[in-house]
Amino acid sequence: MATPLTGSQFLAALRAEGLVVHEVRDWRRHNRNTKGHWGPMNGVVVHHTATEGTEPSVDLCYDGRPDLPGPLCHGVIDKDGEVYLVGNGRANHAGLGDRDVLQAVIDEVELPEDRLADTDGNRHFYGFECINLGDGQDPWPEAQLSAVEKAAAAICRAHGWGERSVIGHKEWQPGKIDPLGFTMDALRDRIKSRLAEPPEGPVDPVDPAGGALGAGPGTGPTAANGSRGGAGDVGGAPDDGRTPPVPPMPRHPPYEPFPGGGFFRPGARDPVIAAMGERLIAEGCDHYRHGPGPEWNEAHRKSYASWQRKLGFHGKDADGVPGRVTWDRLRVPNTPARPPGQGSPDMEKAG
Repeated sequence: MATPLTGSQFLAALRAEGLVVHEVRDWRRHNRNTKGHWGPMNGVVVHHTATEGTEPSVDLCYDGRPDLPGPLCHGVIDKDGEVYLVGNGRANHAGLGDRDVLQAVIDEVELPEDRLADTDGNRHFYGFECINLGDGQDPWPEAQLSAVEKAAAAICRAHGWGERSVIGHKEWQPGKIDPLGFTMDALRDRIKSRLAEPPEGPVDPVDPAGGALGAGPGTGPTAANGSRGGAGDVGGAPDDGRTPPVPPMPRHPPYEPFPGGGFFRPGARDPVIAAMGERLIAEGCDHYRHGPGPEWNEAHRKSYASWQRKLGFHGKDADGVPGRVTWDRLRVPNTPARPPGQGSPDMEKAG
């Protein structure tokens, strides 16, 4: 049993394990704590989303459904092995499960068959949703499996748990099949091997001009492309109970943070729009008759829609208006400071 990690501890633990982590909207305060207890913590549950596409999957896990309010997990792991944090606290992911399974997790022994649904799992487990259709045919890229391994190991390392503290939803709640496409025993073997070694340390962002930015120990990118992840030996809570520090955002982040969906409207003019256009051209999403300029126009919208489709989005999710997930993936380089009053976003688009 353990006290739940704070948002900063959770984030630092994941980054210390070498993961690229994106912070989604107000994830640090997004939870279901008013509906039930949160903690003590005993383990990690791995799920598949039964969806496709990063942006709609992340939005679903943050917002939930009419019959099941979000958050539906704590982190979403996409096909590229990047993690999107959507909740911090109690989340609607594990549901009711078998008390004997919980005891086996606590004791870190072989799991019994899950027969009962008599124990609140949302209270005791962190949850990671992995983007996969869950049909047994949708592949699991190695980058994604590696990220599942790292994410689970990060939480285990933070709490001092072993690999047997990580279970699949199908091992907890009768009738569940997720995750489908790999075995939990194989995943636990990978986690065991990883825990036997020191954490990788935060990854380094790549400069669009070539080379690494901030290479060396203790550096790493943030979810919103700028702030540095924590460095050091171990993520999570030190023995004295202090929260490990997450260093502040640098003055000039390597990539432009998402300026908000309302920023991209007819007549909007800003150097960041031109920089976005250059990145779209570099990605092969070019609907420009002339070089991309700083004013938002139909050519920008069509080019961005091509980028959204390239990432697997369709329909209204590929309308050409930038959202946070696709913007972060585009990695628009930091542009010169804007004059006061120019280009101030007036709203945020969640996606």
